[in-house]
Amino acid sequence: MWHHAGVAASAPDSPPSVAGVRPPFWVTLVATSFGAGFMPGMPGHTGTLTAVAMAWGLAHAPAWLYGIVLLFIIAIGTIASELWGQSTGVPDDQRIVVDEVVGYLATLMFVPRTWPTLIVAFFLFRLLDVWKPGPIGKADRTLGGGVGVMADDLVAGVIGALIMIPLYYSGAIGWVTQQLMRVVG
Repeated sequence: MWHHAGVAASAPDSPPSVAGVRPPFWVTLVATSFGAGFMPGMPGHTGTLTAVAMAWGLAHAPAWLYGIVLLFIIAIGTIASELWGQSTGVPDDQRIVVDEVVGYLATLMFVPRTWPTLIVAFFLFRLLDVWKPGPIGKADRTLGGGVGVMADDLVAGVIGALIMIPLYYSGAIGWVTQQLMRVVG
């Protein structure tokens, strides 16, 4: 916050504040996925890219650990999203991208996290998140606060997971990968 001629203003890259209150640092780190939400023009995409790195890091984790990490991020992300909205007065700020992290990780919860599935899941989740068909759009329109911020992306992630199951286990992702490797290699 800076003052000039009696007028207070925030720096352009800092969250707007209500009564001069910024979100706590931990809230900013969680809600923006370590700052990815501050990327101008495409915060949702960059937030999802941070989730790609997380999913890759969890590639060899047992399913139970992946599930616990996902539940933890859902819980802490919901709290951080709620506190961000309360602090800034912007309840569903575009800079909140922890919801993209949760949605993307949910998209991958029933398939191995290999580079082909990470790529397919990225595009599938982003399509569902932007398009918001059916229950995804309903969750986006009807729920508020931290739960509302997280819910539509979690629904998109669950739908994405249900699509990833047949894509992976039918061999479709593997087949496309083989075809691409022939073209490239």
